[in-house]
Amino acid sequence: YEYFNAVLVNEVDDEGKSVELGGQFLVQPVEHFNNLSVNLSLSVVQVPTNMYNKDADIMNGVTWSEALNQVFVDNFQRDPSLLWQYFGSAKGFFRQYPGMKWTPDEHGVLEFDCRNRKWYIQAATSPKDVVILLDVSGSMKGLRLTIARQTVSSLLDTLGDDDFFNIIAKTRAPQIDCGEVPIIVLRDPYNEELHYVEPCLNGSLVQADSNNKDHFRQRLEHLLAKGIGMLDVALTEAFELLNNFNQTGRGSVCSQAIMLVTDGAVETYDAVFDVYNWPDRKVRVFPYLIGRESGFAQNLKWMACANKGYFSQISTLADVQENVMKYLHVL
Repeated sequence: YEYFNAVLVNEVDDEGKSVELGGQFLVQPVEHFNNLSVNLSLSVVQVPTNMYNKDADIMNGVTWSEALNQVFVDNFQRDPSLLWQYFGSAKGFFRQYPGMKWTPDEHGVLEFDCRNRKWYIQAATSPKDVVILLDVSGSMKGLRLTIARQTVSSLLDTLGDDDFFNIIAKTRAPQIDCGEVPIIVLRDPYNEELHYVEPCLNGSLVQADSNNKDHFRQRLEHLLAKGIGMLDVALTEAFELLNNFNQTGRGSVCSQAIMLVTDGAVETYDAVFDVYNWPDRKVRVFPYLIGRESGFAQNLKWMACANKGYFSQISTLADVQENVMKYLHVL
């Protein structure tokens, strides 16, 4: 099989030899494709910079998806009005026809990940209501909080217009008048009381459109780590929020999930699940353990398995993207 990496095609080393996964890839300008230089016989494979080009799953996927080259060509011959054809893999690689060279940014980074695109999200999962519980207790200071923020931001990337969401975190953000930006709800579940910073949306979820997600990202930057965690209170509030919102007939009226971003859980909180989620287990729970320590991993794994979810551990910023995506396979 041939693996033409979109970034490496036609690249040469210091000795003038083609680099690995590159090779000579003939391209020429084609008016139908806005005069871009493309190859109408072959596709290229793009892999995000934060992933390894020769990962076993990537190599395996590139091998069996090579048969798409002929499918792409046949499609274009049957219907010359077609433009781009592509295949997005759950493993992260993206096969594009016609083939062309991709150029990273000035830092050598290629951030494009097909699994974050709206067409992929809508095809890969059913509409869903999601509550993200972000632990910002005192133990989450420093790098852990940075990783946690990025994890939540990446989770928002996986949501599309058919999804509804909210974030619950320990923060006392300033109150916002209902007439200003009525789209954000934050909570304070790890403190002594729960606190809505947007009273107009008390107990509600918001549509995961680009404006709402961007606004939540801005709010994440103002979160501070302090206090003592009270995860049972946060879980209770998340279940009640999902249940009440679903009964109104609003939202996705489909899948429901709780994303727990934390550096540990001192117990399994089975009493909460027994009241709100068992035996039907309508809400899936996806814990994300932040940090290298694994002392509390067993409790979080139990919570995931007991509620039809999936457990992931995120130790560095480089781990975020790939680990966040794993929940999509479950849904």
